[in-house]
Amino acid sequence: MRPRASSRSWSAARLCFRDASCVHDTCPDCGCDNVVAAASISITTIVRRLLSRFVESGRFEPFIKFCFVLLSLKRPAWIPMTNARVIVVGNNKGGSGKSTIAMHVAVALIKAGQRVATIDLDNKQKSLTHYVENRRDWARETSLDLGIPAHMCFETVSGRSSEVETLGRSALAEIVERLGRSYDFVVIDCPGHDTYLTTFTHSLANTLITPLNDSFLDFDVLGTVDPNDFKVTGISHYSKMVEEARRERSAHDQPAFEWVVLRNRLSMLGSRNKRLVGEALSELAKTLNFRMVDGLAERVIFREFYPRGLTAIDDVSQLALGGRPTMSHVTARLEMERLMTAIMLGHLVARPPESSDASRDAA
Repeated sequence: MRPRASSRSWSAARLCFRDASCVHDTCPDCGCDNVVAAASISITTIVRRLLSRFVESGRFEPFIKFCFVLLSLKRPAWIPMTNARVIVVGNNKGGSGKSTIAMHVAVALIKAGQRVATIDLDNKQKSLTHYVENRRDWARETSLDLGIPAHMCFETVSGRSSEVETLGRSALAEIVERLGRSYDFVVIDCPGHDTYLTTFTHSLANTLITPLNDSFLDFDVLGTVDPNDFKVTGISHYSKMVEEARRERSAHDQPAFEWVVLRNRLSMLGSRNKRLVGEALSELAKTLNFRMVDGLAERVIFREFYPRGLTAIDDVSQLALGGRPTMSHVTARLEMERLMTAIMLGHLVARPPESSDASRDAA
């Protein structure tokens, strides 16, 4: 049996070009030094280089063996190397306002002159996809100059075999890496349920945004509380998944992502429940290291935006459609501007006007 360098971490593993199972600096079988650091190059590049070598030599068995090694991996193939900032909007509970937040963040970034792409991972409900389509259709119908992100809906393959999961993760990583060459921000909207891509998608984030309705029913995805005094007693499944995603980034020598929890659909009136939920979130934030910010208030106007693909960040004249803007329009816009400032902190720098044209789709 070939000895393994067990002391090496995954990020330090090295692959031999001639023998795909070799993880040594020098291959013990052939003595070659044709090795590559697995963490410093994408799997796609490795496969292409291997294929070209085996085509030249006429030896395909090692290449086939290497492909089976890839398919048997239980962990992501790689974290894509990109200069784009990846914003993941995630929560394993449906109805928390993820797609609304994702769309508002994308449009706010476009309005700031950034080049933005969006990815919808919920290929069944497709809320974000329909939101973008509605915006594109409305822009065409009204001839309004609406900023529209480049968008794609990621079609996942059914099944949970290791081969399907590995190929799905690799495909998503490749897409994010490609988008990162042309766009400043990639906003990913996760489904409201757990999939084989959930943890991996969270590990891609530079910023993770978790919208949370202001109730203990929704708080339950993050942590548990004592029913007597409402003190936090533990963390729940979603928080554990986020911790796993953090470890995934660390294993690939990537910096930790920022985690922002949004208290979404806040009541505009004070209540005992609102206070208790806020106190529990503040306590949990110290344990899980996330920032808590107030999200969007419960406003009927946000529901009216969706059929036309509009957002609170759009010009008031566009929202009012020639009529007089209401106080709800103005308040929603100010609320969203405040929210973007809280989410992005110092990560948003306006691009020069001449560079921002490419980010707009004049549908």
